[in-house]
Amino acid sequence: MKINGKAYHSIWLHPENKQIVQIIDQRFLPHQFIIKDLKSVADAAFAIKEMLVRGAPLIGATAAYGMYFATLEIDSLEGIDTHLKNAAQQLLATRPTAINLQWALKRQSQAIANSATLEGKRATALQTAQDICSEDVEICRQIGLHGLPLIEAISKQKKGAAVNILTHCNAGWIATVDWGTATSPIYQAHNKGIEVHVWVDETRPRNQGARLTAWELGEHGIPHTVIVDNVGGHLMQHGMVDLCIVGTDRTTYTGDVANKIGTYLKALAAKDNAVPFYVALPSTTIDWEIQDGFTIPIEQRNSQEVTHIQGLHQTEIAQVQLTPNNSPAANYAFDVTPARLVTALITERGICEASEAGIAKLFPQKQLTSPQI
Repeated sequence: MKINGKAYHSIWLHPENKQIVQIIDQRFLPHQFIIKDLKSVADAAFAIKEMLVRGAPLIGATAAYGMYFATLEIDSLEGIDTHLKNAAQQLLATRPTAINLQWALKRQSQAIANSATLEGKRATALQTAQDICSEDVEICRQIGLHGLPLIEAISKQKKGAAVNILTHCNAGWIATVDWGTATSPIYQAHNKGIEVHVWVDETRPRNQGARLTAWELGEHGIPHTVIVDNVGGHLMQHGMVDLCIVGTDRTTYTGDVANKIGTYLKALAAKDNAVPFYVALPSTTIDWEIQDGFTIPIEQRNSQEVTHIQGLHQTEIAQVQLTPNNSPAANYAFDVTPARLVTALITERGICEASEAGIAKLFPQKQLTSPQI
């Protein structure tokens, strides 16, 4: 997608130095556009944990490059297996909920193990990381193409009037390598000339909607309105939402969805008001080993993300405290939306029912077991 008219991915290999990977540091958006260099496993782990990068697909891509860095950090094959395993565990520990992280590390570990020489391992790790990024771009594009008819149908029913779409958190191109998941159908519709309007949940506590979704939609010229998280139900009650599209950090093979905290409440409101509630996801976010969504590990982050808020004060980015000094805060990063509340899943292979049978129809070859890192 484009920023100030220039095309970007969210992560890319440095054009002049193949030992450096560059990212857009999302901590400072939308007020400052900063490109950050990653040069080590520690850099990649820090970027994931501290949310310089976020969004399940981008987390996986960053971890894949982290394993490439691991092959650069050792000078011989002696002890390399232990070194790579330690690197994978370091990266895995950064964000427990997003399944793409585990998936990318497994894929890299298997690919690297198939090369016999150090140079071969380095070349394989680099190629695998680049493949993961390229595949993600096409997967997200396909999600958009499969989701497009849903928006087209509503537009036709409304005789060309704007289709009002509510989304939560940021499942946009900045959360993937390009296109996004929940936003991909929106971009496809807008590019086709269909009138759309997006209700953008602010998404406390880190405000990824207000900061990131609003920023990228604005850069692309898509009409949108930022709302506080609890407005969604009111809008649905008054017929101001035609459909909801959200992303996911992990989805069970039975259709339960773990996504940014607050998604469950949106799904409940949508169900009560007969508003279609779709989840857009690449198959890399499906956990083929977990049946019950309530067994998904839910990340609990630093309480300061709740007690403080970041924004632009005059010309400087600053943090201010919201709460009393002695008030504790809980910071659950995700919740689980049961499959029964999901109208359908939008994947790179098409749209399916949020159920084991529905997912199996699109992905019949998947196994419910996978190798360990």
